[in-house]
Amino acid sequence: MQIGFETIREILEHRLHQEDIERLLHGLDEAGKAELFYRITELLRRTTALADIANRVSDSLSLDVLFPRLMEVVTEALNADRSSLFLYDADAGELFSRVMQGDAIGEIRFPSHVGVAGSVFTRGEAEIIADAYADPRFNQDVDRHTGYRTRNILCVPIRNKKREVIGVTQVLNKNTGDFDLDDQHLLEGLSLQASAALENARLFEKVERQQREEAMLMEISISFVSEIHLDPLLTKIMAAATELLSADRGTLFLYDAATDELHSRVAGGIAGNAIRFPATDGIAGECFTSGAVINIADAYNDLRFNPDFDRLTGYRTQTILCMPIIARGQRKVGVMQILNRKGGAFGNDDERRLRAFSAQAAIAIENAQLFEAVSTERNYNEAILHSMNNAVLTLDADGILRKANEAARRILRRSDAELIGHTLEELFIGGNAWVANSLEKVRVSGQTDITVDTDLLIEGGQAISVNMVTVQLNSTRNESIGYMLMLEDITREKRLRNTMSRYMSKSVVDQLMESGEAVLGGTGRDVSVLFSDIRGFTSISERLGAKETVALLNEYFTDMVDIVFAHNGVLDKYIGDMIMAVFGSVLQSKDDASNAVMVGNKMMTGLHQLNRRRAARGGEAIRIGVGISTGHVVAGNIGSIKRMEYTVIGDRVNLAERLESANKFYGTSILLCEATWAQVNHHAAAREIDLIRVRGRSTPVAIYEALGHHSEDSFPHRAEVLEAFGTGLSLYRQRDWTAAERSFRQALAGHPEDGPSKIYLERCRVYAKEPPPDEWDGVWSVQPK
Repeated sequence: MQIGFETIREILEHRLHQEDIERLLHGLDEAGKAELFYRITELLRRTTALADIANRVSDSLSLDVLFPRLMEVVTEALNADRSSLFLYDADAGELFSRVMQGDAIGEIRFPSHVGVAGSVFTRGEAEIIADAYADPRFNQDVDRHTGYRTRNILCVPIRNKKREVIGVTQVLNKNTGDFDLDDQHLLEGLSLQASAALENARLFEKVERQQREEAMLMEISISFVSEIHLDPLLTKIMAAATELLSADRGTLFLYDAATDELHSRVAGGIAGNAIRFPATDGIAGECFTSGAVINIADAYNDLRFNPDFDRLTGYRTQTILCMPIIARGQRKVGVMQILNRKGGAFGNDDERRLRAFSAQAAIAIENAQLFEAVSTERNYNEAILHSMNNAVLTLDADGILRKANEAARRILRRSDAELIGHTLEELFIGGNAWVANSLEKVRVSGQTDITVDTDLLIEGGQAISVNMVTVQLNSTRNESIGYMLMLEDITREKRLRNTMSRYMSKSVVDQLMESGEAVLGGTGRDVSVLFSDIRGFTSISERLGAKETVALLNEYFTDMVDIVFAHNGVLDKYIGDMIMAVFGSVLQSKDDASNAVMVGNKMMTGLHQLNRRRAARGGEAIRIGVGISTGHVVAGNIGSIKRMEYTVIGDRVNLAERLESANKFYGTSILLCEATWAQVNHHAAAREIDLIRVRGRSTPVAIYEALGHHSEDSFPHRAEVLEAFGTGLSLYRQRDWTAAERSFRQALAGHPEDGPSKIYLERCRVYAKEPPPDEWDGVWSVQPK
């Protein structure tokens, strides 16, 4: 007697009466009952898998999130070793998947007709392959490269609601036996369930990408408008174009109507010597002449491509996208040629992006060319000079100073009468002779001369730091008509940057410079302070010796300080092997405490990676402790006249150091004070450890252990352990030593290495024999280091 899935579904949904079920079971032998049990189990497994996949994709709009979630569900549901999911990219004609590559999500692509997945996608039919190596479509090189062994494969098409194939799901190596039709039907159901979420995620990703492109084009347009000199503009255009299309390099050819030639002033995003050729030659020439886009997927198979340039430079051109640059009135001003898209050939979206980009570039190029053509009539324009913050000095062809803007008079602290009509040799003497020397270089070479961060002596012997650009002014016939010097006073910025760059990342320094806050003089602030220290460093240094100890510290400090800087922390100082970092001492944020805790957790994961590198080199692992406190401190430049450091002082600094040291007592890695926990308890993983009284403070402090850095390996059964520990801590404070001891033993059963549970277990034993006095408040006094 056979019982189908529909009958089983009626049983599970209570649509059959008890007597019907008993009559049904009475007619079954033992094999039939076993088959019934298997089918009930199989149906429950399918239902659970479908519900699981619905739950996991319901809140995801990102393919980067969906891919691993779906593959995890599929692998578990099919009882297999691993699985892959591939979606079809119609523009590229490829199947692609998102996978973890190191610490980031990477993309795998291949033609949509290749391999088992390509065959299933092309035909739209599921396949069960019992022996992968016997199937000629299977690429054994992948197994040889990874060391993996593929035995059997189940691959089904992913169809949307319109029954269109949008991708494939592929499962490898069923853990028990071979894949069967039940597995195929289950995988088809899972794939159908996931298809809507996948299409929504792709649509979301497409919209998001279009928004990013629009924002980028807006930024590009703004940057183009601000640049009126042609060569820098062309450099910006090519750098932006290659970034926009994720390409390796590009070249921009401008049309010279006088010679009917195309010439490049920028190649690969770098200004260089012009390359000239007839406007009808090669791929660029055909694109310019026809005004049509040329998209080449394989350059060496295109007869129009000249491989001599590759042989000359050692470069390998693979894909080419060539776009005409058309200005107002359909006037072609040049051609943009982009090479080697990262990730495959250029698609329709790339053509659309480059077309929109070239329209913006055409306007900017036309404006820059216009400015270049009329620059001889505009170089004395007082409105432009007056609006500039930089000093501008213009000289005639004989080197006599003819114009000085207001900024020049302010920076040089000289009047027009003292400047106009003189040569640079008369104005800049002694230590300032480099100014006249720069002019001489330009006069001889005709090339722009740039001087960066150089001292200029002004009235009273005072020195200021300046950047200077010296350029030759040419007529439309390329004849020299004079020279221009532009000086930027960077004294204040240089002084402040030099001071602050010792303590913080470049991004924080930039924010500080933009905000204009005077933070160095001393101010009261609420900050989070972090201390970290290497455990047993004295013994380690004795074993390593001086040279290896310095190498260890440099590598360790580099990794840890990069983490601090990445989360807007300020490096306060190194104290031997200890790091002191502060969050909020320069620019405050509501996330200062969160950043400090995040840095502490990432220090632990970063230390794990450092130890793996050291282990690969035969070095011993190191351990660290971290203490974090939050509260009011005094921040500012503190020290003697000869040497000052930007730092913070106050009770909270001492508390952070005490907490770092207390890790050794509790067997923990990161301890937080109560004020820090109050600001991060809505999102950070932690547990209360104790009420302590530290040296120098009479008020007890509640301390917490940050747990965000732990994995299942480093803290097994975490939920059960934390529940048992929390119960034990409550009973301990109620003086119920026996019940508390049971809870702490239960916590240690889940995690035998849990330091706090060990400590409380020992305390319970001691207090059970010798209870504390009646006024005992549960506080533990931490002894000094």
